[in-house]
Amino acid sequence: MTSLRRRRVRGGVARLVAGCLLAAGLVSTGTAAVGSPAAAETGGATVVPVQTTGPADRRFNLVIMGDGYTAEEMPAFRADLERHLSMLWSIEPFASYRSYVNVWAVEVPSRESGVDCDPGLDAPARDTALGMGFWGGCNAGSVQRLLTVDGAKAAGYADLVPGTSRANRQIVALAHSSTYGGAGGSYATASGGNALSALITPHEIGHSLGGLQDEYDYYGRGVPGGAYTDATEPASVHHTLLTERQMREQRAKWWRWLGEESESGGVIGRHEGGLYSTTGVWRPSRHSMMKTLGYAFDQVEREVMVQAISAKVNLVQDHTPNDTPIGADRTVWVDTLHPLGGELGVEWRLDGRPLKTDGARTVDLRALGLSPGRPYALTATVTDPTPFVRDPAVRASAALTRTVKWTVDPALRTPDDATPTAFTGHTATTAPVGARSVVHADTTHPVRRTPDVRWSLDGRTVPNPGNDRDLDLRSLRLAPGTHSLTARVPGTRQELRWTVDALAASAAYELSPPLRTVHRPGRPVEYVYDKEFTLRLTARDDQQGAVVSQFRVDGDGWYTYYGWPTDAAAPFRFSPSGTVIDDLVYGKLGRSRAVPWDDATPDYGTHTVEYRTVDAAGNVGRAHSFLVTLVRP
Repeated sequence: MTSLRRRRVRGGVARLVAGCLLAAGLVSTGTAAVGSPAAAETGGATVVPVQTTGPADRRFNLVIMGDGYTAEEMPAFRADLERHLSMLWSIEPFASYRSYVNVWAVEVPSRESGVDCDPGLDAPARDTALGMGFWGGCNAGSVQRLLTVDGAKAAGYADLVPGTSRANRQIVALAHSSTYGGAGGSYATASGGNALSALITPHEIGHSLGGLQDEYDYYGRGVPGGAYTDATEPASVHHTLLTERQMREQRAKWWRWLGEESESGGVIGRHEGGLYSTTGVWRPSRHSMMKTLGYAFDQVEREVMVQAISAKVNLVQDHTPNDTPIGADRTVWVDTLHPLGGELGVEWRLDGRPLKTDGARTVDLRALGLSPGRPYALTATVTDPTPFVRDPAVRASAALTRTVKWTVDPALRTPDDATPTAFTGHTATTAPVGARSVVHADTTHPVRRTPDVRWSLDGRTVPNPGNDRDLDLRSLRLAPGTHSLTARVPGTRQELRWTVDALAASAAYELSPPLRTVHRPGRPVEYVYDKEFTLRLTARDDQQGAVVSQFRVDGDGWYTYYGWPTDAAAPFRFSPSGTVIDDLVYGKLGRSRAVPWDDATPDYGTHTVEYRTVDAAGNVGRAHSFLVTLVRP
């Protein structure tokens, strides 16, 4: 649908609504910070911290509230919330940047269960806290799946979360409904209990937070969008009228990603259709989060989302005061954020010349031997070297680059302080950390010394020169299993301990009975069918937390397993031409995706099906595979 518009709805309330939804998903992980505040109850609403990674005024705050859940149904809201979060953390870039995010639940009971116009315009109105409704707020000219919320009410409840404001938060409203629906605009909405609903949330956050547009080629289901008639280049970063050659020549749109394998399947290039038009406009990937639920953000969309998330925070969380000149007889420091996907870089310069610090967060000015008689300019530049970003303008923006400046005057004398050595913040120790995570431990900053952080794994010291506040577990190449990680400050009793989960969840599949099963040496097992068949994926983990299962067909993009669109408990169904549900085709073997309603070319032959898991700690399991041969009846 469109990005954002106002509509008049029943009761005269103006509700902010936005484009058609594609669903999103979530994955449950442990909290990532110290000292989570207790739940607070205000005016009938209860504010519950779900994940605390730092002070609210220094984090991106995801505020999730439910509508149409009565007081007795509040456990259902919590279960829906957990399912949505579990899916979200399995999707990049949320997986790598979830340490930037605080999650808050606003539990506000409704007088009646359900939401307006669910499922039809003739359904009765419900007395609910947020006034949510399908059909664009019960508008006969809208579409069923457009699920809106009373923006003023949602903002009012979000204001109850201390330390948050419209500048540093994103509101997500979940409707107590099993009907497929959602919207993205100023606020994101999703149905709480539909089989696909956990996949609605990331898509709608893509609208609301990233300003991404819909990539499907229809507005109303079952009605092709026709030709794109605007002759001007779309403002959308992931839509274009340009050819690949023109993009390269003009260095425009996604030219930096052209020709690469898309994270959501296929190759990044020029795929026709998008912005609700069938022809005349092109998108980067065959399918992606903004086109088809179940797939990842492709690289173009992911880059946008990295900037959007990072723009809500400051890479430099704190630093040595710089409002007046400082002496050369002390240490100078910066505290940074700690993305789970990789360490931030810190470069120190003195009068423009780089210092050899190997990314350390602290510099001892005494070791520089500065001559008295003149001031020096000291800078620390913090950058995010993520490979998710290629645009130099994005990398140089305040979202991914921050610089702190000091004037150093050797004539000044710094008073001694009595700051004790202690840990001030760290990765949460209450839940296992994944084998590909960055674990961090920050300390206090006495002016005369730099506390060292020493790391050990299973009792053995781990070398970690330079930036000793972060430890990237990927560099250790951990053996599968459970490990014990320790961070301590030598000479003190300060010590932290984590359990490292280096064993991904196991996956298993169950197929409907085949015509025959073929075993050949050196090849995966092959199942032969002459009709539709079903696939059920299950997962088992030795740690607590939700596990997300994924599959892909013939090397296409990984697709999140959610059961069946109309029944989460039912297995996913494959057939030569797919199954039409609400004018979308699901389970078309060979592409394993929802495709335009008129794409019914049967897929016969032999296909490779792979499957894997993503567990609560972020471990991605090794892919396993089998073959399916579909023969004509």
